[in-house]
Amino acid sequence: MTVLTDRFTRAVDYARIAHAAQVRKGSNIPYLYHLLGVASLVIEFGGNEDQAIAGLLHDVVEDCGEAHRALVRAKFGEGVASIVEACTDGSAESKAGHTDPEAKRRHWAERKQAYLAHLQDVDAAALLVSACDKLHNARAIMQDLQAPGVGQAVFERFTGGKVGTLGYYEALSRVFTTRQVKVAPVLDAVVAQMHQWADAAERRPLAA
Repeated sequence: MTVLTDRFTRAVDYARIAHAAQVRKGSNIPYLYHLLGVASLVIEFGGNEDQAIAGLLHDVVEDCGEAHRALVRAKFGEGVASIVEACTDGSAESKAGHTDPEAKRRHWAERKQAYLAHLQDVDAAALLVSACDKLHNARAIMQDLQAPGVGQAVFERFTGGKVGTLGYYEALSRVFTTRQVKVAPVLDAVVAQMHQWADAAERRPLAA
């Protein structure tokens, strides 16, 4: 059983404050919803407290800035900080440096290819958190694909567009399956549904 202490409570508050101004793409849902969802999946699939805390904080550098690297390490320890680092494929500052649409797409593709390669060697603790993050995101995409008034338009929210997003999730599923992450069969099923709903003819996986 995963035992949660006041460190987890403090991490929820840290995430709430850090992401306070952010919402999920295409909605008014506070971003904290996603972070709580990832932490819940980590616990569901047997993660420990450090991994659950990292689930709450996995996007803090990527979405809120470089300063959080040192703050997470100071407040929650090296174990949590190393998982957060391993789950980060860029920073708020690096993303902000690309404003031209084509430059943003190139930067996105480069980051995703690098992250797929990184997952081949990352340790098991970070791998579980990453897989739970991707599962929660994939379920959200699938929900929007099935929602009246959204459907295929969900892919307009993503820099990679329809083909890039589908390819990325297929490549992720393949890596997690190869590395035998507990979450992999569930993610694979959701990714298969995404392709069925989005149009299997455009299935072009990114190379891992």
